Amino acid sequence: MTLSSTVHTHPRKRAWLAPLVYLLSGGALLGLSTNLAKLAGEIQLTALSFLFWSILGAALILLVISALRRNLPPVNARTIEYYAVSALLGVAGANLIFFSAIPHVGAGFVALIITLPPLLTYVGALTLKMERFRVMRAAGVLSALAGAITLAANKLSAPDANHLWILLALIGPVLLAIGNIYRTLRWPEGVSGDALAPGMLIAAAITLLAVGLLPGFSLSVPTDRYLPTLLIALQAVVFAGQFLLLFLLQKSGGPVLLSLLGSVGAVVGVPVAVLLQGETAPEGLLLGILLIGAGITLLNIGKASQSTR
Repeated sequence: MTLSSTVHTHPRKRAWLAPLVYLLSGGALLGLSTNLAKLAGEIQLTALSFLFWSILGAALILLVISALRRNLPPVNARTIEYYAVSALLGVAGANLIFFSAIPHVGAGFVALIITLPPLLTYVGALTLKMERFRVMRAAGVLSALAGAITLAANKLSAPDANHLWILLALIGPVLLAIGNIYRTLRWPEGVSGDALAPGMLIAAAITLLAVGLLPGFSLSVPTDRYLPTLLIALQAVVFAGQFLLLFLLQKSGGPVLLSLLGSVGAVVGVPVAVLLQGETAPEGLLLGILLIGAGITLLNIGKASQSTR
């Protein structure tokens, strides 16, 4: 009796570990992604073309992996809806806003505002009864949000702040929060995350292709040098890992923990932007990172205590 209890309890006590690994790994890739987008702008790659070809490359990578595992994305009315809406909210729409804003507000700031969805996601999850209120998890969300607000407020108060692009960039986190909840609510029954990820990216590539065919837009890539193609290939690998981890985290950790990907992305992306790309360190950076780190810790403690009950 005791042995059986121990065997069954041990995996539950470790149930928080996989989501934490997915969170930290996916967030690190997200922080890297914003900095690659800034490099793309500096070599005259438009946000749309860079995003389209990178997403297409990531979709092909994940599609090959799915084929090798004999776990291809299912195609039916339900999954097509899921791919299309998820792609519009969490991939094509949000990332096109972020990548377009980076030349105007900096990679560091975009990495910071991607930390804003937790409160929106948490409130939505509570309202829809997807998450039960727990003091520790609520405190974690509020701490991460306070860190993000500290950094964003200092950016807005800067004398050279581009307020129009700052406000446009803030639309992105709203789309991400809605997407976090949608993907959980509409997750097709019996379908794994590694099958859904390539389907979503294919839908995102089709959406971006449609935008690229509109007058005034272009998907062209400079071919007189190898750097743009190399950068696109690198971003494709980053996207493939990032969105695969996103689905794994969504399934194991839920929409609220998923929304903290941006917080981890900021902890990685902002220092990279400052140290390697020469951006000015945001005011309140240390306080913001401490608050975000505390939020992640509290949420995971809350997740661990929930798993052991």
